[in-house]
Amino acid sequence: MTKKEVTEYLKEAQSHLVNELLPFWTSRMIDRKHGGYITHFDKHGRDTGEDEKSLIAQTRSVYTLSSAHRAGYGEGKLATMAGHGVDYLLEKMWDNTFGGFCWMTNRAGQVTNNQKILYGHSFAVYALSEYTLATGDPRGLEYAEKVFDLIQTFGADTYYGGYYEMFGRDWTLAGPGSRGGDRKTLDVHMHLMEAFTTLCEASGKEVHLRKLQEDINILLNRMLHPEYKTGIPQFHPDWRIAPQIKFDIVWGWDRFSEEGTKTNPIDNTCYGHNAELGWLLIHALQIMGRETNPYKPLLKKIFDHTLENGIDREYGGVFVEGPHAGGVYDREKEFWQQAEVMTAMLDAYLLFGKEKYWEAYKNVHRFVFDKVINHQTGEWYPLLTREGTPIWTHMGHSWKINYHTVRAMIQGIKKMKLIKHPSLP
Repeated sequence: MTKKEVTEYLKEAQSHLVNELLPFWTSRMIDRKHGGYITHFDKHGRDTGEDEKSLIAQTRSVYTLSSAHRAGYGEGKLATMAGHGVDYLLEKMWDNTFGGFCWMTNRAGQVTNNQKILYGHSFAVYALSEYTLATGDPRGLEYAEKVFDLIQTFGADTYYGGYYEMFGRDWTLAGPGSRGGDRKTLDVHMHLMEAFTTLCEASGKEVHLRKLQEDINILLNRMLHPEYKTGIPQFHPDWRIAPQIKFDIVWGWDRFSEEGTKTNPIDNTCYGHNAELGWLLIHALQIMGRETNPYKPLLKKIFDHTLENGIDREYGGVFVEGPHAGGVYDREKEFWQQAEVMTAMLDAYLLFGKEKYWEAYKNVHRFVFDKVINHQTGEWYPLLTREGTPIWTHMGHSWKINYHTVRAMIQGIKKMKLIKHPSLP
């Protein structure tokens, strides 16, 4: 590693963020007729006309714009655009009767699915907390705290610990099986960690800190493989490992089999989630004012497993998933996994100082910039073959939005600036 090399990668990330990625969204996402954001775009960046606005896409867009403004981009315009999204969330998606946000509206703002889904509410806490930190608008923290309180009141499992995830409009727990009422997932608990971290940063309240620590303990003691420290996707309420099934409300498994059960429902772990959990844990510890040293052996195991099994050394990039003991089940490349592993490998280098993490970062960075980014529009292809040929070509929909891509660039730029230390040759 040399300072010149780091500078080259840093400049490439800065150029992509400022000249491609942010302009892609800011030039087309504002719905001036109905409020909120338009989030469905084809490979040319054209609005597909999809008549839906999901809680996931709206909150993630608020987070993206707020975090980019907070990081110093947009000359103030992004703060205004973030406020536009907050207006929509509070005016169209907030349930004034039972509290919380509906899962889906149509473009005009009419509710089409009034279920309360914890995954969506984790992003509401995350986005609204970030919005207040970025802009000073108190509405963000006010509603983030309201959602936090609802999560503790209705979502918390006070017997076994952790959180239930699927509810009806009135916060009645959903039924079992595909309705999701008898499952707890790594995905939701991990996103609650990032949400509670940002809420702690915004509020400074001890109760938020305690619940963040509690969630971290659940993740590390209940949801990781005892030997390999890799993430286990789904559990029964009493923390017995559960086969992965497809829920009626789907937010990420667009590639799931129609049968609704994965080929390897027990022995599979996701490289993107493992890497994301690692770097989000580091960030949580920093916000909490905790030392990372006690967690270093765990973090090293997580990052090394991802590096050794998830990185494709032949074609570049990150595989989707594999068995806990190592190896690969799914060799295709998903956009968000590339983003999270890039951030994680930079954090791993900063924490351990080992050249192998920088080499892994360069591997994924190069694959992303040469294969994943659709430079004609500025956003990333969602799914590619192992070799880097796009399989899906849309630039945006309810589950493929700006949160992973913009965050990876903002975080990467910040971390590469830290790496560019005078001690480098």
